[in-house]
Amino acid sequence: MYESRKQPLISRRRFILRVLAHAVLGVVFVGVSLLIGALGHIWLEDNVHWHDAALNAAMIAGGLGPLVLPETVGGKLFFAFYGAYVSLVLVATFGLVIVPVLHRVLHAFHLED
Repeated sequence: MYESRKQPLISRRRFILRVLAHAVLGVVFVGVSLLIGALGHIWLEDNVHWHDAALNAAMIAGGLGPLVLPETVGGKLFFAFYGAYVSLVLVATFGLVIVPVLHRVLHAFHLED
């Protein structure tokens, strides 16, 4: 996917497109994770509106915790596992977005004259 150390740096335009592709993939990954959180909240709790479930999922993803606490055991367990899952998703997404930049910097240092 990336160029090897014996190949020249890619053009600035191709690099920007690569970074944008990684960013779009990261946004999709986080969006699907938020959808999982909202659907899980709706499915496991009674009388939860979609907007409250989406807000709770976003608050958990942001590290602030749920705005409306779950009342059922299933909801509490889901939020516990979802909190751990979404923390890993955010770290993985950060890595996904920063990888092209780090690769370009390391590649520039290892180019042969």
